[in-house]
Amino acid sequence: MGRTKIWRWPGFFMVILSAGLMVGSRASNREGARSGEDLRAGKNFLATRVTSAAEDQKILSLFNGLRVADVADGMDAAGLQNTGLMDPEVHALWRDTEHFAHRFVGVAITARYVPTQEAPAGLMSVDKYDGWAADWYEKRSSEAFLDLIRPGTALVIEDAAGRDVGSIGSFNILEWRLQGCVGVVTDATARDTDEIITERVPLYFRKPGRGIRPGRNELESVNRPVVCGGVLVMPGDVLVADGDGVVVVPRSKAEAVAKYARRILDTDKEGRRELYKSLRIRSDDSVKK
Repeated sequence: MGRTKIWRWPGFFMVILSAGLMVGSRASNREGARSGEDLRAGKNFLATRVTSAAEDQKILSLFNGLRVADVADGMDAAGLQNTGLMDPEVHALWRDTEHFAHRFVGVAITARYVPTQEAPAGLMSVDKYDGWAADWYEKRSSEAFLDLIRPGTALVIEDAAGRDVGSIGSFNILEWRLQGCVGVVTDATARDTDEIITERVPLYFRKPGRGIRPGRNELESVNRPVVCGGVLVMPGDVLVADGDGVVVVPRSKAEAVAKYARRILDTDKEGRRELYKSLRIRSDDSVKK
């Protein structure tokens, strides 16, 4: 009898183990089903970092006056080689080579517009068309980010690729400026470019766009991760823009990048001041301490 029990115990344990695995598998399946239903409703996996206005101003002070080239060197020194530099086709609409007013340093807030799947307006009376366009602006393609703009904001817009749409124009860019926006960056288009040049609001974009948003794009998200100029931009990241283009500095690396970049700029200015003297070139804003 004892020998028989010895041979039966392993089988008994196998039954218990098998039952345990089945229970665990069923629980896992139920958990997976719940997770799947959650995912079916949509889920963001990259968290948005929320920072205070005081924190933003503190970090911006570290980048004051730094150039894209200096910051690119700082990114290299921080282990972020070939990271953060936008496609050079995202360029300044206008340039001021005397006082460099086209340059800016700002903290990113983001907006993402996507191509619409809705049909065009078609032919209708002017009154009906005006109502249709106004409704589109309000419900489908709004500027919900407006209340997020504060002094030091850099507005980064990922827009509907390939659409001839001017989500940025001479009127709304002034509204954003009034709220404290220091510069606007998009990997797409803008319209009213002559007026924006006259208004002297820093804008970095790919090319002109003529159409309006109604019938062309819809607002997908605000202050979520976007891709602009081939680069990931997270809300709270630091953007530096000048004639060389735009560089995005991850917020977690910002202090280290700025510290190294400052050393590069100070050394460059000192050396060029000496060369200016030797060449009898009059001092300008680019070499001032």
